[in-house]
Amino acid sequence: MIIKTEQEMLEYGKAFAKRIHCPSIIELVGDVGAGKTTFVRGLAIGLGIKEPITSPSFTISKTYALPQGGNLIHYDFYRLSDPGLMSEDLSENITDKNNIIIVEWGESVTDILPKDHIIITIKYNEDGTRSVTQ
Repeated sequence: MIIKTEQEMLEYGKAFAKRIHCPSIIELVGDVGAGKTTFVRGLAIGLGIKEPITSPSFTISKTYALPQGGNLIHYDFYRLSDPGLMSEDLSENITDKNNIIIVEWGESVTDILPKDHIIITIKYNEDGTRSVTQ
């Protein structure tokens, strides 16, 4: 799929929200600026979350309450070659059936993620569009 604008990425995230439920684990793969957090913003809107979604690059994770119960937990391991204690946090949250988990830069936690998790790859194209594959 080719996404041309930020609004289209938001709409893709909103539409994707209709296809998932608790528990779900989604790994987002893509370079800095590819649109991963924009996708998460759209997903959150589609799940009914009203609060602003921001990148957890400096906090490593952010948790948002789902209106129907449970949580959307957004991890960003960009700055961590070794997630340390955050890997225990991720492991614990994966086992909670009331969570939807998003992982960016998951290379350091691949051994923790279940084999059947959803992987979405967002590639920035030279013409400014994004290629999204699942």
